[in-house]
Amino acid sequence: MSDVVVLDYGSGNLRSAERALAAAGADVRVTDDLAAAAAADGLVVPGVGAYAACMAGIEALGAGPVIAERVAAGRPVLGICVGMQVLFEHGDEHGVVTKGLGLLPGGVTRLAATRLPHMGWNTVRAPRESVLFAGLTEQSRFYFVHSYAMSDPAALAAAGATVTTAHHDTDFVAAVERGSLSAAQFHPEKSADTGAALLRNWLATLPSGD
Repeated sequence: MSDVVVLDYGSGNLRSAERALAAAGADVRVTDDLAAAAAADGLVVPGVGAYAACMAGIEALGAGPVIAERVAAGRPVLGICVGMQVLFEHGDEHGVVTKGLGLLPGGVTRLAATRLPHMGWNTVRAPRESVLFAGLTEQSRFYFVHSYAMSDPAALAAAGATVTTAHHDTDFVAAVERGSLSAAQFHPEKSADTGAALLRNWLATLPSGD
């Protein structure tokens, strides 16, 4: 059983992520202990609400270098919702640009859609080589709630990432996989059986704990 830390930097949605990961087979705990975050087999970076607030929480905890060092060392990290968005170079919300962690190229901007937030169940288009979506069909639905996203899948693909997209008036990045870094714009912990399958796929990439 792999040891997974859900990073507590003041964002919400921690316990639902913890429960979903435990149900998927992880030995999981929620903590703000950076040593535990660095040492775990897998690190989950959650996030709900505003990009700037999430980045402020990460910076106050001093978690940015820990996340970056894990990625550089090829150690698994999974970002969820705003926890995915902060992995990019910047986020632009309400005309305010906030610097992100810069672990993925590009930025997060407001979706070009008539109905916002994009809230509810939606399908995604995953490439065959995706590990996160292995065994899932094109009819699989995931739960989204967001008004901002990374909307340049081609730039991510050019940077060597495996990019999964979704459509809400326009295409946007629903998930990304590059090396040990994985991220989902939707909430796998709220996506019932399909979300559980995705979490199991991610856990299968982790080294087994002692």
